[in-house]
Amino acid sequence: MAILQAALHLFSRQGYRGTSIREIATEAGLSTGNVYHHFPDKETLFTTLLTQYWEDIDSPELPFNKALAAGAFPDDLEALARAAEQTIRDHRSYVALIYVDVVEFEGNHIRKFYSEMSGRFARFLEAKYPGDALKERMAPGFDPRTALMMASRIFLQYFAVEVLFGVPEQFGLPTSVALREMAGILHKGMLLPAAGKAAKGRKA
Repeated sequence: MAILQAALHLFSRQGYRGTSIREIATEAGLSTGNVYHHFPDKETLFTTLLTQYWEDIDSPELPFNKALAAGAFPDDLEALARAAEQTIRDHRSYVALIYVDVVEFEGNHIRKFYSEMSGRFARFLEAKYPGDALKERMAPGFDPRTALMMASRIFLQYFAVEVLFGVPEQFGLPTSVALREMAGILHKGMLLPAAGKAAKGRKA
């Protein structure tokens, strides 16, 4: 719908309070009356866009979801990272609305989404890896859902900063190298195993 596209374009660039219904109508090539015919107020437009985004990111066609379905987690985290990049680039205006909601509404509209996120990941893991199929492959004491959510947050946030804030190579490394290092840390951990550290200490 032209109205929603116009609202998305303006809200993501000017913010909620910085955008008027009149501007949305002009952007959509419609009268203000026509906009009000479909949406009773500006906030309904804003929340409709966020709902649309939540529905989009549940789609099996989303690049990130396709990578998950293909088994990128836990076996090919670099592929998962690249899928995160494509997802952010494809939805950059919607992602910007999250920041608008935090700044202008104190996160009131997105709170429910984030509070339900762990359940979404749990359902995916139960369907993709029934029983303990994945847990048996992980280091003792590690929870697959926590690992998946952490990997997802790291990669999606990395590319949100790159795409929305315009900060390439934010880790001081080429993106391909940074992704490889992040994937390595997630796979292997950051510290030497305790036994290895003790052995090195004895040699010293």
